[in-house]
Amino acid sequence: MDHSIAPDLASPQFNADPYPFYARLRAEAPLYRTMLPHKQVAWLVTRYENVLGILTDERFVKDRLNALSPEEKVKMPWVPGVFKPLTRNMLDVDEPDHTRLRALVREAFTPRLIEQLRGRIQMLCDNLLNAAQRKGSMELISDYALPVPATVIADLLGVPPEDRRKFHRWSTKIVSVSPGAETGLEGLQLIPSVWRFTRYLREQFKQRRFDPKDDLLTALVQAEEAGDKLSEDELAAMGFLLLVAGHETTVNLIASGTLALLEHPEQMETLKKNPWLIKSAVEELLRYTSPVQIATERFTRENVAIAETLIPRGERVLAVIGSANRDEHHFENPDTLDITRESNRHLAFGKGIHHCLGAPLARMEGQIAINTLLHRFPNLRLAVAPESLRWRRGLFLRGLEKLPLGF
Repeated sequence: MDHSIAPDLASPQFNADPYPFYARLRAEAPLYRTMLPHKQVAWLVTRYENVLGILTDERFVKDRLNALSPEEKVKMPWVPGVFKPLTRNMLDVDEPDHTRLRALVREAFTPRLIEQLRGRIQMLCDNLLNAAQRKGSMELISDYALPVPATVIADLLGVPPEDRRKFHRWSTKIVSVSPGAETGLEGLQLIPSVWRFTRYLREQFKQRRFDPKDDLLTALVQAEEAGDKLSEDELAAMGFLLLVAGHETTVNLIASGTLALLEHPEQMETLKKNPWLIKSAVEELLRYTSPVQIATERFTRENVAIAETLIPRGERVLAVIGSANRDEHHFENPDTLDITRESNRHLAFGKGIHHCLGAPLARMEGQIAINTLLHRFPNLRLAVAPESLRWRRGLFLRGLEKLPLGF
């Protein structure tokens, strides 16, 4: 396959419809060496079986330092210190640190505890739709898809609701950058957002030390004090990861999922008439829209062969979940939205030790938000021409900037 035609994988134009490119890669170059926007070389892996392998194989590590020789470590480019806390989050560390960090928050996300949030999420959805009804129109993301998960994760952590737009503004900026940005100009532009976010979190943790509350931030502070060896940086990184991962992806599930249903009116009608199909519908929307398009980067700890090609040790590998979820060798009619699809083994939440901790919460938020929206507004429609919709810039996440709706 001609490497000169590789698109900018993070661009809004590419994110509008990345699937034909992925299909071509699966057919012609299942392991594809490309250049990311910041001149970082990466290997794109696009077939379901290979993506699953990378997510579960410990030869692929999250911390790049674990893939480098002592000589290579010395040559690593300097990264501004302000970014250091963010690299200590459990998504970017390997064993044994990963298990230690995950154990501290795992209890808060068990299906049993998440189930207790059902009434709160339902009330939130109803209140937001009441407000939209009074206004007579809605922009789905700012009026609904964002406030639902942002409020729930803010509640769980104990972040005041009035601060949620602030942390969404910071996180939007942070998640839009590509690997390698922190060492260049884009990284310098990122510093104010990262600095404000970490300063805000440290301030919240400081308050919990003096005034403990019944929330996750207090639990993390107390775990640190109980000697669970959460460093100050790990504390900030955990708060950052939970806030960002706890709302960014679910916003995309609700918004992209709603758009997919509007684009497939027969599927939307089926769901409206059979609201009990919502569980399989959300699984299919997760597969079809893949809110996380590409799993966060991994590095080869040793030489690894994939699809008859050798990836040398120390290289960056990107497992393309959006492609795996449309793999014709794994899913029947993969480009067809079918909300009754059975045995839907999509990879939207990842697999292996880094499988999404918040999956039960994201599923419940998606199910309640979408069903409530269709029930309350049975005449839902796009309020703009489909071609005028804009997608956000970003390599790992795929989501709309705005979704204006009429009802």
